[in-house]
Amino acid sequence: MNPRTVLTATALAALTAALVLTVRYDGYFTDPAGLLRGYAACWALFACALLALRRVPAAHVVPLLLAGAVAVTVTGLVAPPRTSTDSYRYAWDGRVQSAGISPYDHAPQDPGPARLRDPWLFPTGAACAGPDRARIPGGGTVAHCTRINRPAVHTIYPPVAEAYFLAVDRLSPEGARHKPLQVGAGLLSLGTAGALLLVLRRRGRDLRTAAYWAWCPAVPVEAVNNAHVDVLGVLFAVIGLGLVAAHGPGRRAVGGLVLGAAVATKLMPAIVLPGALSGVRRVRDAAAVLVPAAAFTVLAYLPYVLLSHDSVFGYLGGYVDEEGYDDPSAGSRYALLRLVLPDSWAFPVLVAAMAGVSLYVMRRGDPQRPWSGALLVTGWAFALLTPGYSWYALLLIALVALDGRWEWLGVALAGAAVYVLGPVLRYQAALGATAYGIAVLLVLVASAVRRRRAVTRAKAPGPGAGRRTTAAHTGGGPGPV
Repeated sequence: MNPRTVLTATALAALTAALVLTVRYDGYFTDPAGLLRGYAACWALFACALLALRRVPAAHVVPLLLAGAVAVTVTGLVAPPRTSTDSYRYAWDGRVQSAGISPYDHAPQDPGPARLRDPWLFPTGAACAGPDRARIPGGGTVAHCTRINRPAVHTIYPPVAEAYFLAVDRLSPEGARHKPLQVGAGLLSLGTAGALLLVLRRRGRDLRTAAYWAWCPAVPVEAVNNAHVDVLGVLFAVIGLGLVAAHGPGRRAVGGLVLGAAVATKLMPAIVLPGALSGVRRVRDAAAVLVPAAAFTVLAYLPYVLLSHDSVFGYLGGYVDEEGYDDPSAGSRYALLRLVLPDSWAFPVLVAAMAGVSLYVMRRGDPQRPWSGALLVTGWAFALLTPGYSWYALLLIALVALDGRWEWLGVALAGAAVYVLGPVLRYQAALGATAYGIAVLLVLVASAVRRRRAVTRAKAPGPGAGRRTTAAHTGGGPGPV
């Protein structure tokens, strides 16, 4: 066997072993610094595997990518959710829907659906001592609690996500607990890797860049172990952007529908829409994407609107308030902007900056590579918002896998650092500013180096001399793995 292939397989084996140890280590509440060291080791081995992959013969790339994707994905199944309790809400929402109840009508602690409670999601007595248990009202002297976070508020998840929770609940055997959601998320993660390979192959791109998703440590941790539904939105976003890039009004319309499914899964994928409009010059071409996307989102909500007695937006407004997006002085939001601006300026400057980036992408972006513009918008949105939840970056990682600009992975790693250390450091702005500041510096340096190389190649004599490169066109090219 080729020595480069053996070296890459060895790096993947080491990465898989490190991920197993990290996922099994229950240190989020007891040893966050140790958990972060485990994350760092996994990311270092991930980088080694990517470097080794650069020299692997083309014939070995896809088998190695797929084998590595399966191995890395499976590591997320070796333990219950470690750093997030969101999947417990998913399980509850699926359960109440199976019982014919709208998930938007009752908070988990409401007495209405109390008959659906079980000791797994709703422990009592001594089982309520865990740090991830939330107390709820109950009769008698025995303590009552739940694994579901924010049990006093209604769900905020959009309709496609809710339909997914229902499907998982219906397909799950009795007493399966957290495992069906993890397995479902693992299959979606592998499906995303397959979709990336198909899009890259169709566009004649280097298939190695799919490894940015397939082998990334954030995928088994956040998409599989914590079973975040974001992975379903990511899958739809990848497919939708691939269809939009195929051109033709029919393909663009179908791509718009799929992007609408992404938005109706987690709302956040709406941030890729400016990228989907890269280089669009005519209103009807933009409408071919936006109208189907909006129509799908509205129609997906309609059945729940008709079946629900309460608002289908649930706790969404309260969540925005809680996370400090409307109060820049709270928490670690807008950490980089707040280094140089008064707190009250952070939000309007963010809106202006993102509007500028979006307009640039729509006017100057490459319509054959809409993911490039989507990465630019998404990456800068993360850098300026400095979110504290690491799973948000799953979308960013998939865009990196499509486009190849590896430097944006630093933003995903910054999110993990903020999330793990945030509770210990009380989400101080300095933590977000440091982590995201280093990530932005990496992006700026790597982009400058890439542009310099592109200019040098353009000036060099030869068939490609003077040709305008994609890197200059969109602010950065794919680059090698």
